[in-house]
Amino acid sequence: MRYDSDHKLQTRQRVLRAAARAIRSDGPTRVGVAGVMREAGLTHGGFYAHFQSKDELVAAAITQMFEDSISLWRHAHGGKGDADGLAAYLRVYLSAEHRDAPGQGCPIAALAGEVPRLDAAARDAFSEGSRRLQDALAASLQRLGHDDAPALAASVLAELVGALAMARCERDDARSDALLAASRRQLSRRLNVEIDA
Repeated sequence: MRYDSDHKLQTRQRVLRAAARAIRSDGPTRVGVAGVMREAGLTHGGFYAHFQSKDELVAAAITQMFEDSISLWRHAHGGKGDADGLAAYLRVYLSAEHRDAPGQGCPIAALAGEVPRLDAAARDAFSEGSRRLQDALAASLQRLGHDDAPALAASVLAELVGALAMARCERDDARSDALLAASRRQLSRRLNVEIDA
């Protein structure tokens, strides 16, 4: 049976979303093609209609993860001014829900420790995606009147990723929650936005 190009694109998106979840949860080196295809509801043999190798799948899935992150950024800002949009994004990022869903959310927090061991295409996809996220943050900070917005955006992003990673490592929920709350308070003061409003 022949399928149109829309069907092929939709199928590829299903595979990418399944791969993105698996990579975030288990790491790129522990993800297998057969498991991703099964999760996507497809046969292992159909993989090569979409990708030439697992490395190509990983790079494409990383790109997809950052597309999802940029969509979250846009959703948080939808219909809001920069201050409220930034606050909404930071609130979601530094939430217990984000912490407790490692198969979703920020690809930087999920992959930063593993990216240096990946192939060049995956590292490039990660670098490009994190740059886009940092640029979106910098643009918002600049419109809010912050000096040296690109450097501030890099610092804020590093704090977000670090706080989330540390909160995920903490076994005591109360300490983990406190770590996220402390980061929200500090960023709220530093950026002059009401995160916990």
